[in-house]
Amino acid sequence: MEPVAVAIDAMGGDHAPAEVVKGVMEFMTRNPDPRIYLVGKKREIRRELRRLPAGGMNERLSVINANDQISMREQLLTYWRKRERTSIQRALDLVRRGDAQAMVSAGNTGAVMALAKANLGMLEGIGRPALATLIPTVKGKTMLMDVGANVDSRPRHLVEFALMGKAFMQTVHGIENPRIALMSIGEEEGKGNELIKRTYAILKSMDINFIGNVEGRDAYLGESDLIITDGFTGNITLKVAEGVVDVVMSMIRSEMRSSLQSRLGVFLLKRSLRRLRRRLDYAEIGGALLLGINGIVVIGHGRSNAKAVGSALELSVRMVRERVLERISAEISGVRNVLEELSYA
Repeated sequence: MEPVAVAIDAMGGDHAPAEVVKGVMEFMTRNPDPRIYLVGKKREIRRELRRLPAGGMNERLSVINANDQISMREQLLTYWRKRERTSIQRALDLVRRGDAQAMVSAGNTGAVMALAKANLGMLEGIGRPALATLIPTVKGKTMLMDVGANVDSRPRHLVEFALMGKAFMQTVHGIENPRIALMSIGEEEGKGNELIKRTYAILKSMDINFIGNVEGRDAYLGESDLIITDGFTGNITLKVAEGVVDVVMSMIRSEMRSSLQSRLGVFLLKRSLRRLRRRLDYAEIGGALLLGINGIVVIGHGRSNAKAVGSALELSVRMVRERVLERISAEISGVRNVLEELSYA
């Protein structure tokens, strides 16, 4: 098997470059084959490497200098002018030239999406990229997409999201015929806005395992393998869930300190609580996939720690090895005539 090379934006995220560098080294310790390009301000990266055992030395690691970075809240008009000097751009350059097969960043999501689309282009037949992420459910995990790439999608775009997500779930997660649902305000076919009702009719007519609408409260029950929505709704769904998890964990910690009986109960449930925390931890997933781009791009959470960085790297390597881009292209090619008819929708 050919070694996989991944370019990672070392300056992206709230805890960069320290947590990014630490996560990279921990990942390389666990995975003896992949090659990593750490892209960013070389002096800062080298300083963090020296703080690690053996000075962070690894023959499979290369540091690529980028003199500038894009802040988390920076807008298009400000970062576009300096893009060529930034760590995001330099990492994408490595993918475009073929030196790396995937790119990972926990930085500015909008900047990663815009620069990835401009530099790598779109897969043939795909109109817009989508951000897809796995969410925890009572039965395992479900993929939710789009979670923020598009706020004004059309029916054709949601159909594309369904086909891309289907290919991913089949390839990476081995689900032969994934159950595909549409996020709406009711389970009935006629519920939802015009976008959802028109998309419902199209998905229902296609040769896929479309199971109909799901409501927000049902998204985490695990009755579907893939939930399709527009980026506005998907992002709110994801952020509300993250907030609820943070509040629940905070309440549990508060209860742990409230009395002797509570502390005893927590002690008895320690293993179960640890498993629960692991299931709800975003760091276990690593990040969202930018599907539709002609390249493997993983966008991590802005708060990514070393564990999340490692998970994102593992996801990117698996995407390359499972040839997800080729599978998505084949899926789209099989229904290109349908998508062309929807070009007006």
